[in-house]
Amino acid sequence: MKNIVVALLQLMPCDSTEANMAKGMEYCRRAKAAGADIALFPEMWSCGYSIPGDISTLKAAAISADSGFVKAFGSLAAELDMAIGITLLEQYEPLPRNTLCLFDRHGNMLFKYAKVHTCDFGDEARLTPGEDFYAADLDTAKGSVRVGAMICYDREFPESARILMLKGAELILVPNACPMELNRLSQLRARAFENMAAIATVNYPKGKPDCNGHSSAFDGIAYRPDQEGSRDMLVIEAGEAEGIYMAHIPIDELREYRKTEVHGNAYRRPWVYAPLVSEEIKEPFVRDDYRGK
Repeated sequence: MKNIVVALLQLMPCDSTEANMAKGMEYCRRAKAAGADIALFPEMWSCGYSIPGDISTLKAAAISADSGFVKAFGSLAAELDMAIGITLLEQYEPLPRNTLCLFDRHGNMLFKYAKVHTCDFGDEARLTPGEDFYAADLDTAKGSVRVGAMICYDREFPESARILMLKGAELILVPNACPMELNRLSQLRARAFENMAAIATVNYPKGKPDCNGHSSAFDGIAYRPDQEGSRDMLVIEAGEAEGIYMAHIPIDELREYRKTEVHGNAYRRPWVYAPLVSEEIKEPFVRDDYRGK
C-alpha cells in the first residue's frame, strides 16, 4: 500500500448550509484532483460551528444525518471514488449533536460519530453528547485502513484515542474548531505516540472566530530502525490560511512498527486501571456545570 493521503480542508465557512455544501463539494473535487484518498472537514461544517443561544434557533439550524446536505457528500464520495468525512450540527433529541459522518469511496456511510466530550463549560452545554467511539475498515483505492474518529475536545482525554486504538484504529480523524497552539498540538502528538496511531486534525483558518488554522497530522511512528533516537512524527502542520493541506500517512510502515514497538496495547495492565472507570469526581475537579450521563 502506498501512503494514505488525507486532505485537511482548512476552510472558512459561508453564511448558510447551502453555501457550505457548495463550497465543501468544490473543495472535495479539488482534493481528489490533488490525490486525496480521504477528505476531512473541520467541526460542524454544515453551520460553520455556530451554536445559537436560543434553543429554538439552535434546533432550526440542525439538520438530519439523512438530509440532502449529508446525502450530497455521500453521492460525491461515490462519484469521486474518495472517502469524505463530513461534519454537521445534527438533529437530535432533546438537543442537537456535534457529528461526523464518514462515507467510503463507494458512498456508503461507514459510521456516524457524535462528539462524546462536549464542552459543557461553554456553548456545547446546549448539545447532546455522543455515547461511544467507533472504528471501521475503510476501503480505499490503495487498500483497507482501520479508521476511527474523535472531535476537538475529545483529544484532551487520553481515553478517547485509547479506546479507538483498542478497537483497532490505525488512523484517527479529528475535526476541530479552536485555537491550535503548542499544548493542543502536543496533545495530538502524545495521542499518536502512546497509541502508535496516525492522527489527522483539521481546523478552521484564521479569521473564523476562536480558530487559527494549524491543521496537522502525525504518523504515529516515533522510531525507525535505521535512525538513532526518536524522530519527529509530524507529517504536516498548516499555517493560518485557508486551503487544502495534504497529509501523507505511511500506513504499511506504521503496521510494521506496531508489530514490534512497546506502546499501544503491547504491555498494558488493565486489571489495575479500575479508577479510570469510576464515576466519582472529587475536589478540585468538581464543576457545577458538569452534566454526567
